Amino acid sequence: MLALAFRGFLIGVVVASWCVAKDAPQFGIMQMAVALIQIVVIVAILAFWPERWSHFLNRVHKPPPSS
Repeated sequence: MLALAFRGFLIGVVVASWCVAKDAPQFGIMQMAVALIQIVVIVAILAFWPERWSHFLNRVHKPPPSS
């Protein structure tokens, strides 16, 4: 599970390479900034996840109630 999380942050390398050349001295700083933005977005999504989405997602795989 932890390996999957680290693989997600490898996307930061791709995004950083769009803005800065990989051999540039500031590439590591840019890579860290992109990874930090990814962490902030994930935490924001988890912090402000509406309860109604959870209620809907919990009911997706359940059969409808029989009357």
